[in-house]
Amino acid sequence: MAARGVVVIGAGQGGLDTAAALRAKGYSGPVTLVGDEPVPPYHRPPLSKGFLTGATAHEDLLLRPESFFEAQGISRVSGDRAQRVELDGQRVELASGTILAYDKLVLATGARARVLPLPGADLSGVLTLRSLADAETLRGHLDGPPRHVCVIGAGFVGLELAATAHTRGHRVTVVEVQSRPLARALTPQMSAWLAGRHEERGVRLLLGQEVAALHGGADGNVEVMELRDGRRLPADLVVVGAGALPNTRLAADAGLLVGDGVIVDRWLRTSDRAVYAIGDCARFPAPGSGRHIRLESVQNASDQARYVAAAICGESAPYTAVPWFWSEQYELRLQMAGLTAGHDETVTVGDPDGARFSVLCFLQGRLIGVESVGRPADHGIARRLLAAGTGPSPAEARSPGFDLKAFVAGPGSHGSAPAHVPGQDRLSTPA
Repeated sequence: MAARGVVVIGAGQGGLDTAAALRAKGYSGPVTLVGDEPVPPYHRPPLSKGFLTGATAHEDLLLRPESFFEAQGISRVSGDRAQRVELDGQRVELASGTILAYDKLVLATGARARVLPLPGADLSGVLTLRSLADAETLRGHLDGPPRHVCVIGAGFVGLELAATAHTRGHRVTVVEVQSRPLARALTPQMSAWLAGRHEERGVRLLLGQEVAALHGGADGNVEVMELRDGRRLPADLVVVGAGALPNTRLAADAGLLVGDGVIVDRWLRTSDRAVYAIGDCARFPAPGSGRHIRLESVQNASDQARYVAAAICGESAPYTAVPWFWSEQYELRLQMAGLTAGHDETVTVGDPDGARFSVLCFLQGRLIGVESVGRPADHGIARRLLAAGTGPSPAEARSPGFDLKAFVAGPGSHGSAPAHVPGQDRLSTPA
């Protein structure tokens, strides 16, 4: 049995960043990173975009070169799934039979694509997108001649896939059960604007619709998507982008508290104080809201990874990072700061027609989130204002010529906007 130390289960962004941050903080004990995929840790965001177009190569996906793990003294286990956690003995059993002992355990098990129980879901040509293997299969389908591509779900992954497939010359239809795209993530204003950008490019959006069944031909390949209202759509390829489910089986079997994620406290500790959970699989207290949330984004996984590494090394402040996200669709870059669910007022500033605007979201007069397109400075400023618990009032935001940069630089401001916000280069996930 290996010496005790920190074992990290999950070799995605959060798991890797935990291991790297432990070494950066000076942790000198054993660090073991366990991943069930037979490949090194890789970036997931490009899987729905650059990797499918061929702009991003396999080697460009790697988060770290192999030499990094050796240099940092990080043991990496690949292609071996964690089967069981024994909390009393502080041990992890892998599918291979290997036993790993730990002083601290970090669950970064991520999430898996939601599979819809549809008749015909097992037909060839019906795919999901979560892993590199999924993306390789999907890219093979998109490499051919123009086809009818149907996407189920108008979330971030669904819309990014729609944009990519359209860019590659395919005829694309998106079917979404909600009345607007990204209904759970965006304001109605931003949803409507984004829907318009897809439709003007020729992507067909069928909103408020539900898929009843998929039908195939004699060769077993999908050919038709049938909707609840009886319509039948040509479908040479169907991609299910209907959200993700947190991977909680390991935690639940061990006896940890779970519920749409592994439940953690303000220090990201599970119901066992030697075990932390981070990233897509963790349900944590949202700062200032009094409710537990689960976020699926690279930013969230990385921020929580660095926080847990610091906590293991003796730092003890509660986790309070401001969530931020982004999505790239066509040439558009949508950036979001804060959590806007429950807002009761919005103010739009800038030029929506010119794709350079922001939607400021308020709750009882307090700024709680900002959605931006083509205004990266607004995004950076919003993150800083939200972290400080300050910002303009709705009345100030409605004043003629209002601008966030002018607001932070004006009398009584909190300083000028940062030229660069650390970590802003990449966020969001296929979700």
